Amino acid sequence: MAKKKLVTIPSQYVRDDQDCSVASSNREVPVIDMQRLINPTDHDDSMNIELQKLHFAAQEWGFFQLINHGVSCSVVERMKHEIQEFFNLPLEEKNKYEQSPGDTDGFGQLFVVSDEQKLDWADLFYLKTAPPHMRMPVFSKLSCFT
Repeated sequence: MAKKKLVTIPSQYVRDDQDCSVASSNREVPVIDMQRLINPTDHDDSMNIELQKLHFAAQEWGFFQLINHGVSCSVVERMKHEIQEFFNLPLEEKNKYEQSPGDTDGFGQLFVVSDEQKLDWADLFYLKTAPPHMRMPVFSKLSCFT
């Protein structure tokens, strides 16, 4: 869409149902502590509190920041770099990894089921990594995911 000259916003991107109030835009992205989920202490309710936060994040936000997950900073930084490299590719190249009908893995929009539904303003690259038998071999060709 960014390559086209548009005069109006395509209807599938207009969301009349969104709360655009100042109060809702000032909230912070939920932060979930993985260690509190997997190693709760006996003397406090940290796991239940974290589960409630996770439920709220999934229901109200659709995403969250995960901390204390055990993945090294270097691995996270490399993944961020490689993802950026993928999205810097020309559209024709990214489209080679387009989602197949009925599948979520690949480049595009997630869960597009009709031409009338509302879409997000961003494309994504969805990739199952675990369990290993769920990985799709076509994506192993991408240098950024090897």
